[in-house]
Amino acid sequence: MTKTIALNLKAYAESTGENALALVEDADAAAKDFPGIQTIVAVQAPELRWICDKKFRYAKIFAQHANPNPQGAFTGSVTLEAIKSSGAVGTLLNHAEKKILLTDAAKTISRANALGLQTIACAKDVLEGEALAELKPTAVAVEPPELIGSGVSVSKAKPEVVQNAVKKIKHANPKAQVLVGAGVSTPEDVRKCFELGAEGVLLASAFVKAKDPEQWLREALEAIP
Repeated sequence: MTKTIALNLKAYAESTGENALALVEDADAAAKDFPGIQTIVAVQAPELRWICDKKFRYAKIFAQHANPNPQGAFTGSVTLEAIKSSGAVGTLLNHAEKKILLTDAAKTISRANALGLQTIACAKDVLEGEALAELKPTAVAVEPPELIGSGVSVSKAKPEVVQNAVKKIKHANPKAQVLVGAGVSTPEDVRKCFELGAEGVLLASAFVKAKDPEQWLREALEAIP
């Protein structure tokens, strides 16, 4: 299975507007030299279309959230149809900062699959990860919420979570890619996650707030075994 590094730009000032574009340009430039690794960038909804219109060749553009409802009278919704129309190829779901009901996750993943969109379903622990895996997302990302943004990587603080996530989620759905995240801050943290069995990592501020995001990402990609 293709290894993955997923970059969640969140809603930082550093990842809004022209700053978002600059970060995607950095990600695309780094990804070009690592064709065997899937590089995903999840951007804010208002940025999706104009960033996708730039036709980046190497970084895959995702939304950060999607609603389960179809198109219609659903004010404020981010529909999967709008995401696909923008040119994005997938979406994050159920991030710790944007939790949804399991029933809504089921509807959203089912509709995304029908539309040909990828999904990375985020879980706070292995138990939730197993439940989400059974819904047939493209990937499940386990992120202990207490470590998100902490600078302390899950691979150091809770290595057993990584190993258990791979075992249990693969049992629930052998086709789901298993990502881990929370506190992943250095290329060494990235390497350790993969060595513990993860097939990908999900991270945010380490890339967004790096002094040189492209160089940071290159080093992280190089660290993937």
